[in-house]
Amino acid sequence: MKQASVKIERLDDFLGRARKLARLADAGKPIPESFVISFEDPADMLAVLTPARLALFRVIKQKPGSIASIAQKMKRDRSAVTRDVAALGKAGLVTVTEKTHPGHGRM
Repeated sequence: MKQASVKIERLDDFLGRARKLARLADAGKPIPESFVISFEDPADMLAVLTPARLALFRVIKQKPGSIASIAQKMKRDRSAVTRDVAALGKAGLVTVTEKTHPGHGRM
C-alpha cells in the first residue's frame, strides 16, 4: 500500500516539485516514489476530508470491502458511504474497483 501525503500547498510550490521531478527524469536519475495530494485552499481540503470520510478512510485502509459491507460495519447508510467513497476516490485517496459476483450482483 502506498503512503500518501496530504497537505496544503501553494501552486508555486506544487509546480516547483513538478519541475524538480521533471529535471530528475530528464537526467535519467531515479525519481523518488511518493504520492502527494495537495490542496491550495484549506477550505477545499476540509470539504473533502470531513470527519465521516476520515473514519471511512481508516476503515477502508484497515480492511477494504464492498460498499455494503463497509456501510454495515460502520452502521452508516449505504448511499452515504457510496457518496463518500466517490469523493475520496475523486481526491485520489482510494481506488474503487467493481467486481461482479455471480448470484450476488456487483461489489
